[in-house]
Amino acid sequence: MAKIILTGDRPTGKLHVGHYVGSLRRRVELQNSGEYDEIYIMIADAQALTDNADNPEKVRQNIIEVALDYLSCGLDPAKSTLFIQSQIPQLTELTFYYMNLVTVARLQRNPTVKSEIQLRDFHNSIPVGFFTYPISQAADITAFDATTVPVGEDQEPMLEQAKEIVRRFNYIYGDTLVEPQILLPENKYCLRLPGTDGKAKMSKSLNNCIYLSDSSEEVRKKIMGMFTDPNHLRVEDPGQVEGNPVFIYLEAFSTDEHFRQFLPEYENLQALKDHYSRGGLGDVKVKKFLYAVMEDVLTPIRQRRKEYEKDIPAVLEILRQGSIKAEAKAAATLNRVKQSMRINYFDDQDYLDEQAKKFAEN
Repeated sequence: MAKIILTGDRPTGKLHVGHYVGSLRRRVELQNSGEYDEIYIMIADAQALTDNADNPEKVRQNIIEVALDYLSCGLDPAKSTLFIQSQIPQLTELTFYYMNLVTVARLQRNPTVKSEIQLRDFHNSIPVGFFTYPISQAADITAFDATTVPVGEDQEPMLEQAKEIVRRFNYIYGDTLVEPQILLPENKYCLRLPGTDGKAKMSKSLNNCIYLSDSSEEVRKKIMGMFTDPNHLRVEDPGQVEGNPVFIYLEAFSTDEHFRQFLPEYENLQALKDHYSRGGLGDVKVKKFLYAVMEDVLTPIRQRRKEYEKDIPAVLEILRQGSIKAEAKAAATLNRVKQSMRINYFDDQDYLDEQAKKFAEN
């Protein structure tokens, strides 16, 4: 069986460093590993519209922003198919068929759906499209016969529901769909970075994100203003490392080479943690080191983005060609699904002959 990846992002804003460590960095590694036969990276604009239906311009304007973030991080259109979800009509049809395999009660139990509804304060005004987006995600995944879906841990319930849909479909209609497997970040600190204000989730509305496209000065200001240990008032005070955003970011981004290059008095991150914990190490010094690390990571991304920004029509053409390729793949899956469901009437010669014979005999 071919090894195939499907993953993507909602174009509701520029991508931030949480996206980078949670999925983007790993996608590039997987793309360049040579271990996968096909890689599909989706800009999920249709899904973004489920809770932005009244603001389509927000989604429209961020298509290019997300594409630029993809390309600047190293996703290569020669190795990965970059496409726009809404340009693949087969996904909508697959979603419609899968809806018959899932109950309302099961959707209500999905932890990710529950938390996202609470986050958006929908209460009893939940758009149907948003409520059913686990089914839409199952269509996205199965349309490309994805064997592997690299995402953050918050998406585990979504993958589990997709697997349930696959099993249910195959049980009823025969072995047709490929069951996907989740691929989580290996570094637990990359599962979900906190906001720079210490809140559990980065959010554009909270202004607590470091974006991949931020300038060097913007990154410096955000890092120097980061929340740390509120009880670490003086340099000589012992500091709390656990739950401290600065150290969480260092866990996700720093390497031993960064210490040799920018902070040679410490052998590694553990040595820095130990000093901070016993006291005698100020937040400013740690933040300056984090800034140096982040600049080392973000500078090449920033430079590649500037090059792609010089030719936006070329970026759009990458998405257009990727969408054409993705549609062909999804169409093949849809044909297989309709054949299994026995609704491929005009493509089934046996059915046509049978019906003609049946009524000729009458």
